[in-house]
Formats: sequence, structure tokens, C-alpha cells
Amino acid sequence: MISVVVPAHDESRVIGRLLGQLTAGPEHSELDVIVVANGCTDDTAAVAAAFGDPVRVLSIPAPSKREALLAGDQAATSFPRVYVDADVELGAADVHALGAALGQPGALAAGPRRVLALTGAPWLVRWYYDVWSRLPEVRSGLFGRGVIAVSQAGHERIASLPPVLADDLAASLVFAPEERVIVPGAEVVVHVPRTVGDLLRRRVRAAMGTDQVEQAEGGPDASARTSPADLVAMVRAEPLLAPRVAVFLAVAVIARRRARREVRRNRYSTWMRDESSRQG
Repeated sequence: MISVVVPAHDESRVIGRLLGQLTAGPEHSELDVIVVANGCTDDTAAVAAAFGDPVRVLSIPAPSKREALLAGDQAATSFPRVYVDADVELGAADVHALGAALGQPGALAAGPRRVLALTGAPWLVRWYYDVWSRLPEVRSGLFGRGVIAVSQAGHERIASLPPVLADDLAASLVFAPEERVIVPGAEVVVHVPRTVGDLLRRRVRAAMGTDQVEQAEGGPDASARTSPADLVAMVRAEPLLAPRVAVFLAVAVIARRRARREVRRNRYSTWMRDESSRQG
């Protein structure tokens, strides 16, 4: 049995596309899917409950992903354990592939191959992700996938992490490269922003999260920041990417400036999620 924990805050428009895949096919019989509706003002809990077995639904009053993950952990009984964002798409077979990968010697954490859903996104957003998806840290890290699977030993590692915005980044960095694996046989569909404004909102939150992870007491020592050398090497290898790299840099600079302003105001608790990718 594999426990799947899905924190969900006002995700009624999109959680069905995830749960529909997790409950399809014969593989779902060996899953225990725990949806934790946290601080919801919509019918997320009802939509999730309608799927029946193997989905269990918990509701907590606080709109907090961390509290939802803790509640899900308390309800879960099995390892491997897979944490899945409610706005991605992942199938039961993909979950089993992640679980199988954690049986490899030394593997403590695993993530699926990332597929970006770019259809309908404006060209500036597509250009940004053309560069972002090629970055070495993005290709090898567990973050930005909306899915992290851990063994029991891996769970002990992440359980001690401090509360941070970029929980997936912190979880990725706490494992050495040889302790984490990206599984080619597992695939997650990640929906990108459909507006430039939402892209900036998402990147401001990511920049704030990176800053918080690097400063947090008890957090990981490593960093996943993009270096100028990475971008230079990318353009040298593919000169036609130069305009896209310029867009990437412009978005990154604007996002970091806005993030610094938010950090000075200590607004880590402000919700800045992208709503345009949650259109169902």
C-alpha cells in the first residue's frame, strides 16, 4: 500500500482531474489517497469525497499547506509516501513507479518526469519555461513538479525541516543528488500560468521561498539558484535561445525585486498563487 497525501485549498475546479487519474485502473486498489481540505471556502471536500474508495477526505479549518501535510501524515499508515499538489495531473501507475524507484539502494526520495502544459499560455510564458525547464537544477531537482515521494527513511529527513514557503525546494535540497531520483517511467503534468501577471506572481513567491529556505535555521545548506554560467552555457549550446534567455532574465529580475520588497515587509504568509492555471 502506498499513501498519497493531497493538500487542497479551494481546489474544487481542478482536483477532479487529479483524483480521476489516481482512482482509474487496477493500480488504484493499492493506494490510500488522503485529501486534506484546508481552510476551504468552496466544495473541494465534497468533490473529493464523491470519488469514493480509495479517497479519504479530511477537513481542517486553517488555510495552511504545512498543517494539511501534517494532518495527512497523521492519517497515513503506509510507506512509500507520496505528496501531491492538487493542481497537477498524476496517475496511479505513476505513483507505483515512484514507489518502485524508492526500492533502489540508497534512494530516499523520488520525483516524476515533468511535462509542462503550455497550450494556451502566451508566448512570453512559453519562452520563460523554455529556459527554466533546461536549467540543470530544475532538471535534477525534485521541486517544481508538485510531487515528491519518500521512503520511511526519507520521511524522517524531511519531517525535521522548518516551515517555509518553498517546501518542495527545501525537501529537494535536503537530499544529496545520489539520494534522490527522477523516475522516467512516472509522469506528472504541471499546468503553467496562462497570464504574464500570474507568472510573475508565481515567480515572486518562488523567489521569496528560495530566500527563506537559505536563511531558515535548520534548513538545508545547499542552494538551487540559477548562475549566469548556466545561462551563458545554454546560449552557447543553442544560440537561438538568446531571446528566450533575455525574457527569462527580465522575469527573474522583476520577480526578485518584488520579492525583496515583500520580504522587507515580512509578508511570507501572503497567498500569491496563480489562479489562471486553475481553470479546470
